[in-house]
Amino acid sequence: MDPAVVNLSAFETFFPERRPFFVEGADIFQFGNLNTFNSYGFTQFFYTRRIGRQPQGSVAVDDVDAEKTPDATTILGAAKVSGKLGGWSLGLMDALTDREQADYRTGGGVDGNFAVEPLTNYFVGRVRRDLHRGATVLGGMMTSVDRDLSGGEFDSFLRGSARMAGVDGSHSWGNREWTLSGYLAGTQVSGSAEAISRTQLGAAHYFNRPDADYLDYDADATSMAGHDAGLSVSHSGKWDASATYVEVSPGFETNDVGFMNRGDYRAFSTFFGKRMNNPTGPFRNRTAYIYHNAAWNFGGDAIYNAVGSGLQAGFKNFWFLGLNGGVELPRWDDRATRGGPAIRRSSGWNVGMNLNTDSRKPLSFYANAGTDRNQEDTWGRNVGFGMTYRPTSSVRVNLGPSYARGHNVTQWVTNVADATATSTYGERYVFAVLDATQVSMDTRVDWTFTPTLSLQLFAQPFVSSNHYHDYHSLAQPRSFDFDPYATGRNDDFTFLSLRGNAVLRWEYRPGSTLFFVWQQDRNGAIDDGTFRFGDNTRAVFERPSRNVFLIKATYWLNR
Repeated sequence: MDPAVVNLSAFETFFPERRPFFVEGADIFQFGNLNTFNSYGFTQFFYTRRIGRQPQGSVAVDDVDAEKTPDATTILGAAKVSGKLGGWSLGLMDALTDREQADYRTGGGVDGNFAVEPLTNYFVGRVRRDLHRGATVLGGMMTSVDRDLSGGEFDSFLRGSARMAGVDGSHSWGNREWTLSGYLAGTQVSGSAEAISRTQLGAAHYFNRPDADYLDYDADATSMAGHDAGLSVSHSGKWDASATYVEVSPGFETNDVGFMNRGDYRAFSTFFGKRMNNPTGPFRNRTAYIYHNAAWNFGGDAIYNAVGSGLQAGFKNFWFLGLNGGVELPRWDDRATRGGPAIRRSSGWNVGMNLNTDSRKPLSFYANAGTDRNQEDTWGRNVGFGMTYRPTSSVRVNLGPSYARGHNVTQWVTNVADATATSTYGERYVFAVLDATQVSMDTRVDWTFTPTLSLQLFAQPFVSSNHYHDYHSLAQPRSFDFDPYATGRNDDFTFLSLRGNAVLRWEYRPGSTLFFVWQQDRNGAIDDGTFRFGDNTRAVFERPSRNVFLIKATYWLNR
């Protein structure tokens, strides 16, 4: 079960894969991984959580009073072949997911159902060749997604097909201390004009930005193509260093079976670090490093420019301490207005630390804290604390409370068409000051009764309070000038969540296992952004619960 989050950005939250079928052998399907200590941006070319995802559609019927949408898309079948033979590595996967429908009831008491996800086929193929005893690696990858859009319910927002193909490789020399690695990939997505228009206007692309004359928004297009490329040279040993270049074109799109937040950037990143493994004084080892990231969109605007450094120390008593800090220089933010003009961001700074005690002992602790601030008076602070208790070798208990506060003077709210807003292209880009407070408590228990019987427990109460005030709209494009804006709206909310699961695992014969799973989810929101620790935490446990019970069996066939 994924932890609860509140995401107020334009971008999707990334969650790791946990399903055993997709986790096993996942390393063979990794593509485009540069050998680097520092890089900008993130693209995962094969993101298995797209398969069996929550349906992407909703009921498009007038006067709907209630609806019930499946939590996940049914996987009708999936097959995977992966392995190594000599210097070759091969991975093939194909999965078919079902057409899903949501049940609904209208205000007049009429029941019906409406398609919310089409029948979809996912294919991924990966090949890799190791040469010179692994010093040289060459590979390629292809992915495809094909949706059955018959019926017309999905034409306006889902792409009918998506293709990706790419090559990657690396070469090491100098006792394998030096490595040159790189990749090149291209994508093409196709669909109706409405679906491709929606893609161009999405947060990963924003082709409609009025101040970006290098972007070409085409409302009649039925396909879109782009590329992603990266190259890095690195050194690893007593000193670590890397220089990395990555570029993702505005039209690159891989979210059908991969994961990306944005395209339209070129970035250059550097890193230099020194490892000192000789024990000195109280230290077992130390590491010091410095790095720099710079990125530009394809129009030449500097969208990121930051330098940072850090120190890490392992002590002879097996404690660990890490310190880090950085400075961000002024830049253009071409995503803040959600499709509008860029705004100017000021410089800022951040510092952080983390501390771990000796994890070999029955009782160990960890702590982390961080803060950041910029000249706009946007700031954030967070602190976390954890305890791990192992009374015996078969029992492990972990408690991890965390607390965070933030003050954001430019939290995007909405864009409003206004013919009088001539200086901002006939649109009001509305923001608010957001004061946010978040608390959570991660609790885990791992109990191994016997080598064949174990129990895992997880629970996370979570509260996020968000207060919006002092609404304002952008006064001039490519500036940080704002005018007061009266909205008459109340966007305040507090999100309450309690997620937990229990998994009892019994290996009743070698290789054959039964899993008994109980999942509980309590969540909801109230229209009040005031944080009250006592009232909010009590309210978490008062939310109505949703319980799911599952039994899973695997059986090992042997000859």
